[in-house]
Amino acid sequence: MGTPDKPILSALSRLFYSRKFLLMILDAAISLVLHYYGGADTEFIIAAIQPVVVALIVAISIEDAAAKRK
Repeated sequence: MGTPDKPILSALSRLFYSRKFLLMILDAAISLVLHYYGGADTEFIIAAIQPVVVALIVAISIEDAAAKRK
């Protein structure tokens, strides 16, 4: 990933390739697009999508924790 003399770049590159981070960015982008360019019932759609994304992030976190325990 990175070199010991550049720990911040290593941490940033790990962050940008994290599935949890990418899901969070995707959720924020979809919510913003729906909020500003959506039609009549966009708040309902946003409220319906976000718990699903949060559940995915939690599932990935549990999977990562289980993989580290092995």
